Amino acid sequence: MTKQVIVITGASSGFGALTARALAKAGHTVYAGMRATTGRNAKAVADAAAFAKDNGVDLRSVELDVGSNASVEAGIATIIADAGRLDIVMHNAGHMSFGPAEAFTPEQFAELFDINVLSTQRVNRAALPHMRRQGKGLVVWVSSSSTRGGTPPYLSPYFAAKAAMDSLAVSYAAELTRWGIETSIIVPGAFTKGTNHFAHSGSPADTVRAAEYNEGPYKGVPEQALQGLAALEPADADAGSVAVAIVDVIDMPFGKRPFRVHVDPSQDGAEIVNGVADRVRAEMFRNIGLQDLLKPANL
Repeated sequence: MTKQVIVITGASSGFGALTARALAKAGHTVYAGMRATTGRNAKAVADAAAFAKDNGVDLRSVELDVGSNASVEAGIATIIADAGRLDIVMHNAGHMSFGPAEAFTPEQFAELFDINVLSTQRVNRAALPHMRRQGKGLVVWVSSSSTRGGTPPYLSPYFAAKAAMDSLAVSYAAELTRWGIETSIIVPGAFTKGTNHFAHSGSPADTVRAAEYNEGPYKGVPEQALQGLAALEPADADAGSVAVAIVDVIDMPFGKRPFRVHVDPSQDGAEIVNGVADRVRAEMFRNIGLQDLLKPANL
C-alpha cells in the first residue's frame, strides 16, 4: 500500500466521516473537507482531531464549502501547500429531500443539483490541474443505487441529482485516463441507518401542494415508502461497509481499480442495470477506436 494524500468532500458525518477515519487508519493522509469548520461543524473538526490523536493517524480537517468556488479553491490550495500533492479526490458531499416532486420549487431542485452535482465540478476544476500535472491520480465518486435501481416515490429531486452526478462521473472517466487519472464509482444502496441522509432530508416548500398529495390519493404513501425501504434492508446492514469498500478500492494497484463498485445490502437491482450500461459503454468505445480511454495511461 502506497500512502496517498486524499481529500473527501462532505466529511463531517455519514459516509464521508466513516471513510475519512477508515482511510486514515489504513495509513493515508486524509483531509476531511467540510464547511463552517469554526461554526456548525466545529464539533466534527474536534472529533476528527481526537480520532487522529487517539489512533495515531493522519486525519486533518479542511474548510471546504462545496457550494462556493472561493472556498473550494482555497481548500485545495491549502492541501497542496500543506502536503505538496493531491493523489485522490473523493466526491461525497450530498443532500437528500423527501416529498412529492410537484411540491418542490424549481429553486429547490436547483439547490439539490448545486449540492450534489455542481459541487463536483467546482472541486474538479480546483483539483484536477494538480493531478494532471502529477500524471497520476484517482477520482472516487459516491453515487447511489437509485440512479439505476428501484426508485420509490417522493425522492425525485435527490434521485435526479444523483443520476446527473453519476452521468458526469462516467463522462469524466474517459476524459481523464490519458492524464493517468483513474475513476471509481461507488454505488451505495439505501442505507436507512448510520448516516444522516434521511434524518436531515429537505421537504417541499409548497406545503399546500404537498398536502394535496399527502391528504389525497397518495395518503399513506410517504410512510409506506420509508417503512418499505427500511424493511428491505437486512438487519446487519452497516453503513461502514461503504467505507470498507472505498478503502479496498484505494489500496488496489494503480490501473487495477474497478470502474464501479456496488455496496447494496438490499439488492435493489442497480448492479444488474449498471452492468449492462457499463458494458455498452465499453463496447461503444471499442467500436469507435477509443478503447484506450477505458484504462488510465501510466504517464
